[in-house]
Amino acid sequence: MIKHTTFTLERDFPVPPAEVFARWADPQSKATWFAGPKAEHELDFRVGGTEIAKGVNGEGEQLAFEGVYREIVPGERIVYSGVLSVGDTVATVSQTTVQFEASSTGTRLLLTEQGAFLDGHEEPEWRQTGCGSQLDALEKLISDAG
Repeated sequence: MIKHTTFTLERDFPVPPAEVFARWADPQSKATWFAGPKAEHELDFRVGGTEIAKGVNGEGEQLAFEGVYREIVPGERIVYSGVLSVGDTVATVSQTTVQFEASSTGTRLLLTEQGAFLDGHEEPEWRQTGCGSQLDALEKLISDAG
């Protein structure tokens, strides 16, 4: 069983695109809002570079996200592909595009994700909620900094 889906999340930030982009590019910053305090996180932010986040879900199962950066245009966009595994089982394969657009109040961020959700190991709604929570954490990090 495979479910295919695409969703887009939008957020507005009261800072310039370069500042929001920097929160994606900096390993320490990205670990704070993307992975959370109890997860392991590694980031090699360059085209061809990888991102790995490992943690445990609510049922105690090991989760691992492994992403590869396909395109990076500083201050404008990031494109990466990723695989989420539960234990040794591939749950989701996805492609994500993040756009940073200047707005009258700072930055409009658009995150679009296209995914193949395999055998019910992850549901599209769970992923959309998780991505939304990560963007909420990014908003808080930027708000607390400034």
